[in-house]
Amino acid sequence: MRKKESQAGEFEALVRDAVKNLPGEFKRRLENINIVIQEEPSVRQKKESGTGTDEELLGLYEGVPLGQRTHHSGDVLPDKITIFRGPVTRSCRNRREMRAAVRDTVLHEFAHYFGISDEHMLKTGTY
Repeated sequence: MRKKESQAGEFEALVRDAVKNLPGEFKRRLENINIVIQEEPSVRQKKESGTGTDEELLGLYEGVPLGQRTHHSGDVLPDKITIFRGPVTRSCRNRREMRAAVRDTVLHEFAHYFGISDEHMLKTGTY
């Protein structure tokens, strides 16, 4: 049990570091957002994200992207970025790969927060 708790703590530290190391101009624009770690995505999360049953979902942004908010957006629940520990861990062979995967996943989900679509990221080679 202690090993799993230790691994969870290490994973949480990687996520904290990735958020802490976001560029300052992005961190200054963050508002009303929660970042959580979940072991595995739910069936609902996979379905709503369009992830196939044989695909891994590493992270998920749920909310209203910053550029789409209106003056009515102030009285809503916080946006949420979820990083899924199980799928990220399974996609990596070592700690160095895990650090990079966590960083890339956090950046990818924050890109969605700022209104950048998967299609745009693929087209521009961002991720």
